[in-house]
Amino acid sequence: MSDDLTGQTVELLQTLIRNRCVNDGTAASGHEVRNADVLRQYLGDTGLDLQQYEPTPGRGSLVARIEGTDPTAPSLCLMGHTDVVPVNEAGWSHDPFGGELIDGEVWGRGAVDMLNLTASMAVAFRHLAGSGFRPRGDLVYFAVADEESGSAHGMQWMADHEREAIWADYVLTENGGLHSGPTDQPWVGINVGEKGVAWRRLRVHGTPGHGSAPFKADNALLTAAAVVQRIGDYRPAPRFHELWRTKVETLGVSPEAQRDLLDIDRIDDFLDSLPVARGAGHLHACTHTTFSCNTIASGAAAPMKTNVIPDCIDIGVDVRTLPGEGADEVDAHLRAALGDLYDRVEVDVVMNDAASISRTDTALWDSLARCIAKPFPTARPVPELVVGFTDSRIYRQMGAVSYGAGLFSPELDATDFGRRFHGNDERIDVESLRLTTGLWLDVVRDLLG
Repeated sequence: MSDDLTGQTVELLQTLIRNRCVNDGTAASGHEVRNADVLRQYLGDTGLDLQQYEPTPGRGSLVARIEGTDPTAPSLCLMGHTDVVPVNEAGWSHDPFGGELIDGEVWGRGAVDMLNLTASMAVAFRHLAGSGFRPRGDLVYFAVADEESGSAHGMQWMADHEREAIWADYVLTENGGLHSGPTDQPWVGINVGEKGVAWRRLRVHGTPGHGSAPFKADNALLTAAAVVQRIGDYRPAPRFHELWRTKVETLGVSPEAQRDLLDIDRIDDFLDSLPVARGAGHLHACTHTTFSCNTIASGAAAPMKTNVIPDCIDIGVDVRTLPGEGADEVDAHLRAALGDLYDRVEVDVVMNDAASISRTDTALWDSLARCIAKPFPTARPVPELVVGFTDSRIYRQMGAVSYGAGLFSPELDATDFGRRFHGNDERIDVESLRLTTGLWLDVVRDLLG
């Protein structure tokens, strides 16, 4: 692949980062129209029909399509989201929205989640369109808003209202491409499935009163603190999904570690002894339903005040479920975690999307295997179930096969890379941008050429 295309990916990524499309979960945040406008301008000289959708003011998504020559051939969508999560700038070594190129890495919020892929997909799509490429099946580029907060203003809205505009048989999106296992025959992870997302809001009621007389008061905040503590202490039993054995066998760990990770009676003790820096959190999330209390706020109309005993507190809980679990199982977990406090809370469902998985006996999987082998002849793709959620879940609900892909440098450490998601000092190396842009070009030509 030419240095020019890599340079375009770097420059486009820098611009998307600098647009600060920060999604804080409110309808008025995100401002993804900034990135949609940039991508529309970037793809504008292809001569293709570009469609922009804005179901909520400022929440813009962009769709471009190269029509296929064979209506019976499978179609492919390259999908990337354009929003990013909020950032605490004090924790960063460099400006999180500077998009600076430092020592061969592009720094900034969204550099790995997932503006790197969104930018590289746009560069590949534009190059194919400009070179006169005519795919057998339709090739779609979809830059979508609101992935970071549940997709209501992006993918879910498009699926509900503009399904034909975004439909494809096959989808490539976030996130895969990391190397693992032996260096002479590495595995390259491809996300074929993901855990379910079951966000809950727990509302705790109390009795208001004056802060100067707290004795025997029914303080909702104190009860909420006990609820948070019990959820934090809760240890659900491990469960192994269908991809877990493959995951363990491709980690490159010792036979003893493999034995413990594959033993339902040993795994918890093993993870307790494993440092976080060596992936304990990720491996735990792969094998357990997880509960994370991440927000707390006044559930009452009046704001919280130092001298007023609060009567209503809302706790935001991020629940991630394993395959086969639904709303009833989440409720059973909460009952087990809270015990007698369960009757003190009202449970509201914020999101309730089940775990999803795509099969691998497909032409797209075979194409990825061939194209990964071009720069890495001995590398093999390995299917993975990721612990976060992506817009793949909605495409899978629509009936599409959706994979999270990419192709990163073998020098990129998987554990370090994982910490950059929603973390400090998010950045991506230029070599990984080159490899990933090349992967999209190769896969499109191999699958649709």
